[in-house]
Amino acid sequence: MPEHTTDRTTEQPALPRGALLVLSLACGVAVANIYFPQAISTLTAADLGVPPASAALAVTAAQLGYAAGIFLLVPLGDRLPHRPLIVTLLTLTAAGLLAAGTAPSLPVLVGASAAVGVTTVVPQIIIPMAAGLVPAERRGAVTGTLLSGLIGGILLARTFSGTLGERLGWRAPYLVAAAVTLALAATLTRTLPTTTPTSRERYPTLLAAPLRLLREEPDLRRSCLYQATVFAGFSAAWTSLTLLVTRPTYDRGAQTVGVIGLVGAASMFCTPFAGRLVDRRGPDTVNLVCMLGFLASAAVLLPGAHGGTIGLITVSAGLLLLDVAVQSGQVANQARIFALRPEARARLNTAYMTCAFLGGSAGSWLGVRTYDHFGWPGVTGLVALTGVLALTRHLLHRS
Repeated sequence: MPEHTTDRTTEQPALPRGALLVLSLACGVAVANIYFPQAISTLTAADLGVPPASAALAVTAAQLGYAAGIFLLVPLGDRLPHRPLIVTLLTLTAAGLLAAGTAPSLPVLVGASAAVGVTTVVPQIIIPMAAGLVPAERRGAVTGTLLSGLIGGILLARTFSGTLGERLGWRAPYLVAAAVTLALAATLTRTLPTTTPTSRERYPTLLAAPLRLLREEPDLRRSCLYQATVFAGFSAAWTSLTLLVTRPTYDRGAQTVGVIGLVGAASMFCTPFAGRLVDRRGPDTVNLVCMLGFLASAAVLLPGAHGGTIGLITVSAGLLLLDVAVQSGQVANQARIFALRPEARARLNTAYMTCAFLGGSAGSWLGVRTYDHFGWPGVTGLVALTGVLALTRHLLHRS
């Protein structure tokens, strides 16, 4: 049966004053659980007695779990009331973090990391929910604000785990994150608005919908390709950064990765501006600028292979430019897809984010292997290649 005959558009409450800030914080706290292990992989390797490349499997497992959770759970955002769904997922995430923080071996840690990834998909439920609670002319700005919180979580997560891990060991960030996530779940039981589901479709039909939407919506397909390619480069650079900084080129600790992450967190202030620009100029213009910035970041990152203070400065500047380009491009992509079918925003976001994190998982895996064989110049070449793929597709569309 066609989708528009089974879905229903309902009157949803307006987004309460101040709720946007709380939701932005929730996005940051939830998504941080995927990224903070990047800064402590060498500490984990040393304690568990495994090679650093093996310890990085916990990062890859979390991202693969996140992609699976997006595919399996985010469509429920169109089918179930948001408040109980979000609170339940955060509670399960806290349990997974506790299991990871007490893991006796690498296989247990990898399994717990995958479980955390599956359940910590709350931002991808919150963002389409919020998009349905505001007028169309504010959708880009609201999406940008929520993504600024998400970016802050991604980048500050490395500062948090790198600093805490150096002082208290690699388990401490997992245990602290479990406590914070549980506190966030309790807070959202009181602050989340009461919403009405927009679909009555059965769960198997919801699962099939993202694939159907990918087939039917060309703008969704190209948005997915844009983000999957650039996010692969983004993940390759950040996952390899720990190897660059802790090996002889710099010979520094995980805390340095955290400091670089703190510098990169400045990109969180750019996404609200990107959202307003999307509202005024359209997403394609913003995408083009972001792709050019992404390619420029690869050139800025390259001198980091030489080490020293100048190397650290160029790495920090390059990662900041990389973060701004990737996250601002995501604002444009999500504004584009949320306008396609208002009654199916969670399912559209499912297709989009599943593709993005499949790309990110592949980038993490390729980044570590590329670094082992070709060093940091190879990683920057991988970043440039993913940017060229995205830009080529965009130019073909514009032509």
